[in-house]
Amino acid sequence: MVTFSIGQWRAWAPEMRDGESWMQWAQQPYCPLADHESPQLDFLTAVQRRRLSPMARMVFDCAWPLATGRQPMPLVFASQHGETTRSFALLQAMGRHEGLSPTSFGLSVHDAVAGLWSKVSGDKIQSIALSVNSDGLEQAFLEAAFLLRRGARSALVVLAEERPPPAYMPWIYDVPFSYAVAFRVERGMEWGLELCEEPLIASGQWSNTLNFVQRLCLGSTSVSNPCEKGHWRWTRNF
Repeated sequence: MVTFSIGQWRAWAPEMRDGESWMQWAQQPYCPLADHESPQLDFLTAVQRRRLSPMARMVFDCAWPLATGRQPMPLVFASQHGETTRSFALLQAMGRHEGLSPTSFGLSVHDAVAGLWSKVSGDKIQSIALSVNSDGLEQAFLEAAFLLRRGARSALVVLAEERPPPAYMPWIYDVPFSYAVAFRVERGMEWGLELCEEPLIASGQWSNTLNFVQRLCLGSTSVSNPCEKGHWRWTRNF
């Protein structure tokens, strides 16, 4: 088991921009209708916002308040599907035999968001970009826990997924709406995370990340999430 504390967290999705709206969602979950909405990011200049995709905007909206006024901390960014909208647009351009924009290609790679975070925030400290499976939440927290053990006082864990283009929807069924969530993870004993060999008898309708956010809003002291080799068990110690 690894242990840590969550000093602060923040999530963003269309129609859900603050703690109150996420609490309402946790009590009565639904899929937002305004799926093309993006954060405004008024704390950045127009030049800084220009290169940010909708997914990157969600990441910055969640992570920026958690890092403002604090010492630079390592970033763990995790996504299962990444920049699907930007990547699909590049594939369409190739199908039309059009030239590819080097900028668009560079911003479509999996670690582009982590690179943009370093550039815009000015943090030159370590960043990790994970291409994950369905248990990306747990993998990202494990990375953060290892960073804490190696001396970091805190770490930013950020997970983000965007609603895929219609052509991908038959294969990407685990992103009901676009969302991002950031956690400032610190040394402590508030949470324990362990891998259990027994499979879950029944899993919820949401991804591991959204299920954890829901349970976090509701004040649950334990959370179970599925994975290929059993399930992950989260235990909260007050």
